[in-house]
Amino acid sequence: MPTTAAEHDAMRRALTLAATPGVPMVADTRRVGCVLLDDDGRTVAEGHHRGPGTPHAEADALARAGAAARGTTAVVTLEPCNHTGRTGPCTEALVAAGVRRVVYAEVDANPVAAGGRAVLEAAGIEVEAGLLADEAASLAEVYRVALREQRPFVTWKLATTLDGRSAAADGTSRWVSSTAARRDTHRLRALSDTMLVGTGTIAVDDPLLTVRDDQGRPAAVQPLRAVMGERDLPPDRRVLNDDAETVHLRTRDPYAALATLWDDGRQHVFLEGGPTLAAAFLRAGLVDRVVAYVAPMFLGSGLSSVADLGITTIAAALRPTVTDVTVLAGVDGEEPNVRFTMSAVEPVETPHHPKET
Repeated sequence: MPTTAAEHDAMRRALTLAATPGVPMVADTRRVGCVLLDDDGRTVAEGHHRGPGTPHAEADALARAGAAARGTTAVVTLEPCNHTGRTGPCTEALVAAGVRRVVYAEVDANPVAAGGRAVLEAAGIEVEAGLLADEAASLAEVYRVALREQRPFVTWKLATTLDGRSAAADGTSRWVSSTAARRDTHRLRALSDTMLVGTGTIAVDDPLLTVRDDQGRPAAVQPLRAVMGERDLPPDRRVLNDDAETVHLRTRDPYAALATLWDDGRQHVFLEGGPTLAAAFLRAGLVDRVVAYVAPMFLGSGLSSVADLGITTIAAALRPTVTDVTVLAGVDGEEPNVRFTMSAVEPVETPHHPKET
Protein backbone atom coordinates (compact mmCIF):
# COMPACT_ATOMS: atom_id res chain seq x y z
CA MET A 1 0.00 0.00 0.00
CA PRO A 2 1.50 3.38 -0.96
CA THR A 3 2.04 6.01 1.69
CA THR A 4 -0.70 8.58 2.23
CA ALA A 5 -0.68 12.36 2.55
CA ALA A 6 -1.45 11.98 6.26
CA GLU A 7 1.58 9.70 6.65
CA HIS A 8 3.78 12.27 4.89
CA ASP A 9 2.56 14.96 7.29
CA ALA A 10 3.08 12.62 10.24
CA MET A 11 6.63 11.83 9.14
CA ARG A 12 7.46 15.54 8.96
CA ARG A 13 6.11 15.88 12.49
CA ALA A 14 8.11 12.84 13.62
CA LEU A 15 11.30 14.38 12.20
CA THR A 16 10.58 17.57 14.13
CA LEU A 17 10.07 15.54 17.31
CA ALA A 18 13.31 13.68 16.70
CA ALA A 19 15.23 16.96 16.56
CA THR A 20 13.83 18.22 19.87
CA PRO A 21 16.55 20.46 21.39
CA GLY A 22 18.05 19.69 24.78
CA VAL A 23 17.86 15.90 24.53
CA PRO A 24 21.16 14.29 25.62
CA MET A 25 22.44 11.94 22.93
CA VAL A 26 25.52 9.79 23.53
CA ALA A 27 27.53 7.39 21.45
CA ASP A 28 25.07 4.53 20.93
CA THR A 29 21.75 6.39 20.92
CA ARG A 30 19.68 7.90 18.13
CA ARG A 31 17.30 10.84 17.78
CA VAL A 32 13.97 9.28 16.78
CA GLY A 33 10.39 10.54 16.56
CA CYS A 34 7.12 8.63 16.21
CA VAL A 35 3.50 9.56 15.43
CA LEU A 36 0.54 7.16 15.72
CA LEU A 37 -2.32 7.65 13.23
CA ASP A 38 -5.83 6.20 13.26
CA ASP A 39 -7.60 4.88 10.15
CA ASP A 40 -8.72 8.40 9.24
CA GLY A 41 -5.18 9.77 9.38
CA ARG A 42 -5.70 11.62 12.65
CA THR A 43 -2.98 11.74 15.29
CA VAL A 44 -3.63 9.44 18.22
CA ALA A 45 -0.34 10.06 20.05
CA GLU A 46 3.24 11.03 19.43
CA GLY A 47 6.57 10.48 21.14
CA HIS A 48 10.31 10.85 20.84
CA HIS A 49 13.45 9.44 22.40
CA ARG A 50 14.66 11.58 25.30
CA GLY A 51 18.10 10.09 25.82
CA PRO A 52 19.91 7.03 27.16
CA GLY A 53 17.82 4.73 29.31
CA THR A 54 14.51 6.41 28.42
CA PRO A 55 11.74 4.80 26.33
CA HIS A 56 12.35 4.78 22.59
CA ALA A 57 10.11 6.96 20.43
CA GLU A 58 7.70 4.13 19.60
CA ALA A 59 7.37 3.07 23.23
CA ASP A 60 6.84 6.68 24.27
CA ALA A 61 4.02 7.14 21.74
CA LEU A 62 2.44 3.78 22.60
CA ALA A 63 2.41 4.60 26.31
CA ARG A 64 0.68 7.91 25.59
CA ALA A 65 -1.91 6.22 23.37
CA GLY A 66 -2.70 3.34 25.73
CA ALA A 67 -5.47 1.08 24.42
CA ALA A 68 -6.09 3.52 21.54
CA ALA A 69 -2.84 2.31 19.91
CA ARG A 70 -4.55 -0.86 18.64
CA GLY A 71 -5.12 -0.73 14.90
CA THR A 72 -3.04 2.42 14.37
CA THR A 73 -0.27 3.20 11.91
CA ALA A 74 3.08 4.01 13.51
CA VAL A 75 5.04 6.60 11.52
CA VAL A 76 8.62 6.61 12.79
CA THR A 77 11.86 8.17 11.57
CA LEU A 78 13.95 5.02 12.05
CA GLU A 79 13.30 1.31 11.52
CA PRO A 80 11.99 -0.03 14.87
CA CYS A 81 14.77 -1.74 16.78
CA ASN A 82 14.97 -5.49 17.30
CA HIS A 83 17.35 -5.30 20.25
CA THR A 84 17.27 -5.43 24.02
CA GLY A 85 19.58 -2.84 25.52
CA ARG A 86 18.71 -0.30 28.19
CA THR A 87 15.10 -0.82 27.07
CA GLY A 88 13.25 -3.62 25.28
CA PRO A 89 12.80 -4.05 21.51
CA CYS A 90 10.40 -1.61 19.86
CA THR A 91 9.27 -4.41 17.56
CA GLU A 92 7.85 -6.33 20.53
CA ALA A 93 6.13 -3.22 21.86
CA LEU A 94 4.47 -2.51 18.49
CA VAL A 95 3.30 -6.10 18.10
CA ALA A 96 1.97 -6.26 21.67
CA ALA A 97 0.08 -2.98 21.21
CA GLY A 98 -1.72 -4.28 18.12
CA VAL A 99 -0.34 -1.72 15.68
CA ARG A 100 -1.62 -2.48 12.17
CA ARG A 101 0.96 -0.73 9.98
CA VAL A 102 4.44 0.76 10.39
CA VAL A 103 5.94 3.41 8.09
CA TYR A 104 9.54 4.38 8.68
CA ALA A 105 12.04 6.66 6.97
CA GLU A 106 15.48 5.17 7.43
CA VAL A 107 16.79 1.62 7.70
CA ASP A 108 18.74 1.09 10.92
CA ALA A 109 22.39 0.68 9.87
CA ASN A 110 23.44 -0.55 13.30
CA PRO A 111 23.72 -4.37 12.97
CA VAL A 112 23.03 -4.78 16.69
CA ALA A 113 19.58 -3.20 16.43
CA ALA A 114 18.65 -3.98 12.81
CA GLY A 115 16.14 -6.53 11.56
CA GLY A 116 13.01 -4.86 12.84
CA ARG A 117 11.16 -4.99 9.54
CA ALA A 118 11.39 -8.77 9.26
CA VAL A 119 10.08 -9.23 12.80
CA LEU A 120 7.14 -6.90 12.19
CA GLU A 121 6.18 -8.54 8.91
CA ALA A 122 6.43 -12.00 10.47
CA ALA A 123 3.89 -10.80 13.05
CA GLY A 124 1.50 -9.73 10.29
CA ILE A 125 2.16 -5.99 10.48
CA GLU A 126 2.22 -4.13 7.17
CA VAL A 127 5.52 -2.26 6.71
CA GLU A 128 6.50 0.57 4.35
CA ALA A 129 10.08 1.93 4.33
CA GLY A 130 11.82 4.97 2.87
CA LEU A 131 9.30 7.76 3.46
CA LEU A 132 11.24 11.09 3.55
CA ALA A 133 14.45 9.07 3.80
CA ASP A 134 16.68 11.98 2.70
CA GLU A 135 15.40 14.20 5.49
CA ALA A 136 15.90 11.43 8.02
CA ALA A 137 19.41 10.74 6.69
CA SER A 138 20.40 14.36 7.32
CA LEU A 139 19.19 14.08 10.90
CA ALA A 140 21.11 10.82 11.31
CA GLU A 141 24.38 12.16 9.85
CA VAL A 142 25.89 12.77 13.27
CA TYR A 143 25.18 9.22 14.40
CA ARG A 144 26.43 7.61 11.17
CA VAL A 145 29.72 9.51 11.12
CA ALA A 146 30.36 8.92 14.82
CA LEU A 147 29.65 5.21 14.46
CA ARG A 148 31.86 4.90 11.37
CA GLU A 149 34.79 6.94 12.71
CA GLN A 150 34.49 5.72 16.30
CA ARG A 151 34.78 9.28 17.55
CA PRO A 152 32.35 12.15 18.14
CA PHE A 153 31.02 14.07 15.13
CA VAL A 154 32.52 17.60 15.19
CA THR A 155 30.64 20.76 14.25
CA TRP A 156 32.85 23.85 14.18
CA LYS A 157 30.99 27.08 14.76
CA LEU A 158 32.58 30.46 14.07
CA ALA A 159 31.42 34.05 13.97
CA THR A 160 33.39 36.32 11.69
CA THR A 161 33.45 39.69 9.99
CA LEU A 162 33.56 40.00 6.22
CA ASP A 163 37.36 40.17 6.41
CA GLY A 164 37.67 37.02 8.54
CA ARG A 165 38.15 38.56 11.98
CA SER A 166 36.66 37.05 15.13
CA ALA A 167 37.79 39.90 17.42
CA ALA A 168 39.19 43.40 17.14
CA ALA A 169 42.81 44.35 17.76
CA ASP A 170 42.02 45.18 21.41
CA GLY A 171 40.52 41.72 21.91
CA THR A 172 36.88 42.80 21.98
CA SER A 173 34.46 40.44 20.23
CA ARG A 174 31.06 41.34 21.71
CA TRP A 175 29.38 41.35 19.46
CA VAL A 176 30.70 40.25 16.10
CA SER A 177 27.61 38.10 15.58
CA SER A 178 24.05 39.42 15.74
CA THR A 179 21.35 38.63 18.26
CA ALA A 180 19.69 36.30 15.74
CA ALA A 181 22.98 34.48 15.13
CA ARG A 182 23.56 34.01 18.85
CA ARG A 183 20.04 32.65 19.30
CA ASP A 184 20.66 30.26 16.42
CA THR A 185 23.91 29.17 18.06
CA HIS A 186 22.01 28.19 21.20
CA ARG A 187 19.62 26.14 19.07
CA LEU A 188 22.59 24.26 17.60
CA ARG A 189 24.31 23.89 20.97
CA ALA A 190 21.20 22.14 22.25
CA LEU A 191 21.53 19.51 19.51
CA SER A 192 25.02 18.53 20.67
CA ASP A 193 26.10 16.66 23.79
CA THR A 194 29.46 18.42 24.25
CA MET A 195 30.73 21.96 23.79
CA LEU A 196 34.50 22.23 23.36
CA VAL A 197 36.76 25.26 23.76
CA GLY A 198 40.43 25.82 24.53
CA THR A 199 41.98 27.08 27.73
CA GLY A 200 42.83 30.34 25.98
CA THR A 201 39.16 31.06 25.26
CA ILE A 202 38.33 30.38 28.91
CA ALA A 203 41.09 32.71 30.12
CA VAL A 204 40.27 35.59 27.76
CA ASP A 205 36.51 35.44 27.12
CA ASP A 206 35.25 33.64 30.24
CA PRO A 207 32.27 32.08 28.39
CA LEU A 208 29.42 30.48 30.30
CA LEU A 209 29.02 27.73 27.66
CA THR A 210 25.43 26.82 28.43
CA VAL A 211 22.28 26.48 26.33
CA ARG A 212 19.82 29.32 26.94
CA ASP A 213 16.52 30.38 25.39
CA ASP A 214 15.74 33.75 23.83
CA GLN A 215 15.07 35.22 27.29
CA GLY A 216 18.39 33.96 28.64
CA ARG A 217 16.87 31.15 30.69
CA PRO A 218 18.99 27.97 30.90
CA ALA A 219 17.72 24.80 29.25
CA ALA A 220 16.72 21.94 31.52
CA VAL A 221 19.32 19.66 29.92
CA GLN A 222 22.82 21.02 29.30
CA PRO A 223 25.63 19.61 27.12
CA LEU A 224 28.94 18.75 28.72
CA ARG A 225 31.39 21.68 28.82
CA ALA A 226 34.82 20.44 27.73
CA VAL A 227 37.95 22.58 27.95
CA MET A 228 41.03 21.42 26.05
CA GLY A 229 44.59 22.43 26.87
CA GLU A 230 47.41 21.91 29.33
CA ARG A 231 47.30 25.16 31.31
CA ASP A 232 45.32 25.34 34.55
CA LEU A 233 41.92 27.02 34.50
CA PRO A 234 41.55 30.18 36.60
CA PRO A 235 39.30 29.22 39.53
CA ASP A 236 36.95 32.17 39.00
CA ARG A 237 35.96 31.21 35.44
CA ARG A 238 32.21 30.81 34.84
CA VAL A 239 32.69 27.45 33.14
CA LEU A 240 33.51 26.02 36.58
CA ASN A 241 30.12 26.92 38.07
CA ASP A 242 27.30 24.45 38.73
CA ASP A 243 25.18 25.34 35.69
CA ALA A 244 26.49 22.30 33.78
CA GLU A 245 29.14 19.61 34.05
CA THR A 246 32.67 20.60 33.00
CA VAL A 247 35.64 18.42 32.14
CA HIS A 248 39.23 19.58 31.57
CA LEU A 249 40.99 17.63 28.82
CA ARG A 250 44.67 18.18 29.53
CA THR A 251 45.94 17.71 25.99
CA ARG A 252 46.61 19.74 22.86
CA ASP A 253 46.01 16.75 20.61
CA PRO A 254 42.54 16.83 19.02
CA TYR A 255 42.67 13.07 18.36
CA ALA A 256 43.31 12.38 22.04
CA ALA A 257 40.58 14.79 23.12
CA LEU A 258 37.98 13.15 20.88
CA ALA A 259 39.09 9.68 21.98
CA THR A 260 38.51 10.64 25.60
CA LEU A 261 35.09 12.08 24.83
CA TRP A 262 34.14 9.02 22.76
CA ASP A 263 35.16 6.72 25.60
CA ASP A 264 32.88 8.83 27.81
CA GLY A 265 29.98 8.09 25.45
CA ARG A 266 29.90 11.45 23.64
CA GLN A 267 28.54 11.58 20.10
CA HIS A 268 28.47 15.22 18.94
CA VAL A 269 31.06 17.88 19.78
CA PHE A 270 30.19 21.52 19.13
CA LEU A 271 33.59 23.20 18.69
CA GLU A 272 33.56 26.85 19.76
CA GLY A 273 37.22 27.36 20.57
CA GLY A 274 39.46 30.11 19.28
CA PRO A 275 41.64 30.19 16.17
CA THR A 276 44.36 27.90 17.55
CA LEU A 277 41.97 25.12 18.48
CA ALA A 278 40.08 25.50 15.20
CA ALA A 279 43.33 25.22 13.23
CA ALA A 280 44.34 22.06 15.11
CA PHE A 281 41.07 20.35 14.22
CA LEU A 282 41.16 21.58 10.62
CA ARG A 283 44.74 20.41 10.10
CA ALA A 284 43.75 16.98 11.40
CA GLY A 285 40.64 16.70 9.24
CA LEU A 286 38.46 16.36 12.32
CA VAL A 287 35.83 18.91 11.32
CA ASP A 288 32.70 17.24 9.96
CA ARG A 289 30.53 20.33 9.63
CA VAL A 290 31.21 24.06 9.60
CA VAL A 291 28.62 26.62 10.68
CA ALA A 292 29.87 30.14 9.95
CA TYR A 293 27.99 33.31 10.92
CA VAL A 294 29.21 36.21 8.81
CA ALA A 295 28.51 39.76 9.96
CA PRO A 296 28.44 42.75 7.58
CA MET A 297 31.42 44.56 9.07
CA PHE A 298 35.16 45.08 8.45
CA LEU A 299 37.87 45.34 11.11
CA GLY A 300 41.01 45.34 9.00
CA SER A 301 43.06 43.97 11.89
CA GLY A 302 42.53 41.84 14.95
CA LEU A 303 42.17 38.15 15.68
CA SER A 304 41.74 35.85 12.71
CA SER A 305 38.98 33.24 12.81
CA VAL A 306 41.55 30.48 12.32
CA ALA A 307 45.29 30.28 13.00
CA ASP A 308 47.99 29.34 10.51
CA LEU A 309 47.21 26.13 8.65
CA GLY A 310 50.55 25.93 6.88
CA ILE A 311 48.91 26.54 3.50
CA THR A 312 51.07 28.66 1.21
CA THR A 313 49.28 28.44 -2.15
CA ILE A 314 45.69 28.88 -3.27
CA ALA A 315 45.68 25.44 -4.86
CA ALA A 316 46.06 23.88 -1.41
CA ALA A 317 43.15 25.80 0.14
CA LEU A 318 40.65 23.81 2.20
CA ARG A 319 37.34 23.88 0.35
CA PRO A 320 34.33 22.56 2.27
CA THR A 321 31.12 22.10 0.30
CA VAL A 322 28.40 24.63 1.07
CA THR A 323 25.17 22.81 1.90
CA ASP A 324 23.03 25.74 3.09
CA VAL A 325 23.04 29.54 3.08
CA THR A 326 20.52 31.30 5.32
CA VAL A 327 20.05 35.02 5.98
CA LEU A 328 19.26 35.64 9.64
CA ALA A 329 17.14 38.78 9.87
CA GLY A 330 18.30 41.63 12.05
CA VAL A 331 16.77 42.18 15.49
CA ASP A 332 16.05 45.64 16.93
CA GLY A 333 17.73 47.48 14.09
CA GLU A 334 20.71 45.14 13.74
CA GLU A 335 22.01 44.26 10.32
CA PRO A 336 21.30 40.68 9.20
CA ASN A 337 23.96 37.98 9.46
CA VAL A 338 24.44 35.19 6.95
CA ARG A 339 24.82 31.61 8.14
CA PHE A 340 26.85 29.27 5.94
CA THR A 341 26.60 25.54 6.65
CA MET A 342 29.34 23.43 5.07
CA SER A 343 30.29 19.78 4.91
CA ALA A 344 33.40 17.95 6.10
CA VAL A 345 36.82 19.52 5.63
CA GLU A 346 39.67 17.40 4.29
CA PRO A 347 42.80 17.25 6.50
CA VAL A 348 45.93 19.29 5.91
CA GLU A 349 47.97 16.65 7.74
CA THR A 350 47.97 12.86 7.42
CA PRO A 351 45.28 11.61 9.80
CA HIS A 352 46.35 9.41 12.69
CA HIS A 353 44.92 8.03 15.88
CA PRO A 354 46.62 8.54 19.26
CA LYS A 355 46.49 4.81 19.96
CA GLU A 356 48.58 4.20 16.84
CA THR A 357 51.50 6.41 17.90
